[in-house]
Amino acid sequence: EPTVRTELMEQIPPIAIFLQESRPKFPTAFFEYLMPIVVRYLTDVNNQVRKAGQEALLILLEQDLVAQSDIENKVCPILLDLSAPDSDDEYKVEAVNIICKMASMLNRTTVEHMLLPRFCELCSDGKLFQVRKICAANFGDICNAVGQEATERLLIPKFFELCSDSVWGMRKACAECFMAVSYTTSPEVRRSKLSPLFISLISDTCRWVRQAAFQSLGPFISTFANPSSAGLYIREDGTLSIRPSPQDVASNSCQANDNMNFMSSSTNAA
Repeated sequence: EPTVRTELMEQIPPIAIFLQESRPKFPTAFFEYLMPIVVRYLTDVNNQVRKAGQEALLILLEQDLVAQSDIENKVCPILLDLSAPDSDDEYKVEAVNIICKMASMLNRTTVEHMLLPRFCELCSDGKLFQVRKICAANFGDICNAVGQEATERLLIPKFFELCSDSVWGMRKACAECFMAVSYTTSPEVRRSKLSPLFISLISDTCRWVRQAAFQSLGPFISTFANPSSAGLYIREDGTLSIRPSPQDVASNSCQANDNMNFMSSSTNAA
């Protein structure tokens, strides 16, 4: 019954955590018994079971419970098969979604060598706009996962394609992640390539694309600032933040000390 398999998938992460904590007693139980089930359920015929398997896999990766060898030899090959050009549409959409979510949890070498080539292919998928939409929405995360060199060499040309896609939702998604993409590139690429591209989005024929671009204008401009002097940085959740300057930290520290001294003086006086 699919409900039984779904329930089983939901129990895999807590069992895996228990086995990890009790590893001296169960040194190979997770890798021999549980991991093969998770991998197998990624291709289950029931979509609810597959979804539960995908969620379980992401939790296991987030908790760093999956061995690097299993990632490279079991997980990635399955996802590459599911996202192949001749794969079933539903499986392909699910596979590209999980590839994008996995990227930030894997080491850069694995992402660049095993997943990045397929991601670039999926950005140009002419059959399913849903696949291109997922790629566009997660483009900034992929850039961050592979770093500047791979971004400028392989991803920026694909980003140009998505920014001129015939589906306005694709262009809107690109506008929304523009800051994250820009943050990963060099100042020269930012100035010579991304600035004209951003102008095309801010002048787009679709008002939803223009609105998204205007909302990203400030964050995009902020990527031109010198982080050491402006104090701007990108948080783990992808949002822009300002790091307090040493002067502000010192000022706050002095103010806190003054308040403590004032309170101490008041107490002694009483």
